[in-house]
Amino acid sequence: MTIKTIVKGTAKGIVMKTSSPINFLGAVDKKTGFIRDENHDLFQKSIKDVVLVFPHGIGSSVGAYTIFSLKSNNSAPLAMVCKKADLTTVSGCALANIPLIIITKEEFDSLENGKEIEIDSDSQNKL
Repeated sequence: MTIKTIVKGTAKGIVMKTSSPINFLGAVDKKTGFIRDENHDLFQKSIKDVVLVFPHGIGSSVGAYTIFSLKSNNSAPLAMVCKKADLTTVSGCALANIPLIIITKEEFDSLENGKEIEIDSDSQNKL
């Protein structure tokens, strides 16, 4: 698999995948990690302790603070996997020290919701 490491780290967990972008500021409860946007396909699901797979973040750059708050509140994903590196997600993961990798569309499409994966950016970009 060809991946690009944005924020280094390791994680092992269950994939929670969505094909919809995530607005961290507007859609995610920073205390609990639950998606509160009724129009999002992850509505009422928690992103805590999963490997969050989504295309990219959208919305205000203040969403980076939401990602940092998720980590501070022990409600953050173990890692994030995206198709595109956006400023909000990159900044938030860097601040919170959450591993973030970018993968191709084909690799994104091959990841299955509910499957366990391991990310190890220190071991030759293993996914």
